[in-house]
Amino acid sequence: MSDAAQPTAAEVRAAAEAVKTALDRHLAAVERRSGEEDPAVYDAFNELAAAAEAYDELLYDRYDEVTPFEIPGEDTLPPYTGPEEPSALSVLIRRDYAVAEPQRLMAQARRVEAADEEAPDVEASGTVHGALGLLFGEFEPDEIASRHKEFGLEEGDSTLWVTAADESADPGEWLEAPFEEVDPERVVCRFDVSTVFDEEFDDDIEDDEDDEDIDDIGDIEDDEGRDDEDGDADLTDLDEDLDTDLDTDLDTGLDEDDEPARPEADR
Repeated sequence: MSDAAQPTAAEVRAAAEAVKTALDRHLAAVERRSGEEDPAVYDAFNELAAAAEAYDELLYDRYDEVTPFEIPGEDTLPPYTGPEEPSALSVLIRRDYAVAEPQRLMAQARRVEAADEEAPDVEASGTVHGALGLLFGEFEPDEIASRHKEFGLEEGDSTLWVTAADESADPGEWLEAPFEEVDPERVVCRFDVSTVFDEEFDDDIEDDEDDEDIDDIGDIEDDEGRDDEDGDADLTDLDEDLDTDLDTDLDTGLDEDDEPARPEADR
C-alpha cells in the first residue's frame, strides 16, 4: 500500500476508541438480556465484531501490526421476525461442485445429445460448459446430486434455506434476480453440509488410525509383488465401469416408447 493511502495515526486511535465503546455496549446488552435470542445482544455483537475488524485492518495498514483477536463468522441466524403462521414459503438451495472428471462429464453429455432426435446440429457436448448445460437441462438437480460421481462431479458445500412469506409471489416476479432479496430474519430453518464439519471428528480418530497403520505395514509389503500385475486389470475395470455408466445414464430420461423425455419448459 502506498504512503498516501495509509490511514493516519488519528484514524487508528479513533478505531481503537470505537472498539472500546462497542465493548461497553456489548457488555451492557448482555447484562440486560431478556432471553437466549435477545436481538439487542445480537446487534451489539455485530457492532463489536465490525469495530474490531475495522481497527485490525487500520492497525495493519498503518503499523504492519495485528491484534490477537479472531472475529468469528456468523454461524447462527438472527432472531426470526417473520409471520407466526406463514401462508407461503420459499426454499433456496445452493450446491457447489468441482468438475473432477471433464471427460466423463462430456461423455455423459454426448449420450444425452445422441438420444435427442430434436437436438440442434451443433454439438454442445464437446466443451465442459456445453456439457453442463445439457446435463442440468436433462436431469433434475436432486438426481444430479445423488449421481454426481457418474457425471464426473465432486461435491462441495451445500445449504438449504426455508424462508417464510406473508403471501405467494406473483408468477415471474422474482425470476430475474431470485436471490437478491433474502431476509435472514424470515428464515424458518436452514441446513448446511460441508466437509469442515468433519474435521473435528477426523481429529478424534486420527490417533486410532495411526495405530492401525503400523499393523498394516506388513500387509502393504505383501501386496507390493502384486502391484504390476493388478495395474492393467484396474484400468480395464475403469473402462468397463464407464461404459456401464454411460449405458444406464439415460434410463430415467426415457418415456414408455423408449424415446428421450424432454425437460419441462419452465424448469
